[in-house]
Amino acid sequence: MSCGKDHETDCSEVLERLAFFVDHELADADNATIQRHLDECQPCLDMLLFEQRMKTHLARSCAEPCPEAVRERVRVRIREVHVEIRQLP
Repeated sequence: MSCGKDHETDCSEVLERLAFFVDHELADADNATIQRHLDECQPCLDMLLFEQRMKTHLARSCAEPCPEAVRERVRVRIREVHVEIRQLP
């Protein structure tokens, strides 16, 4: 994705690192680079706002504990996948 404007940092690079930016997992210099880009690029800023809303929504949705039956189904499926992987040539 690109907004068609020249930026110091390409839109595609910003979008690849956006989740890390949202989670405050970038070094200060990288954070500043992304912020400068977002200050001048509306499409990338819109993606940031989407990421933030999605993260908030997921956090609210995941507040309830997982039922034990679901946990067990997940455990069984993980074991099945491990067996399938080990059986690959």
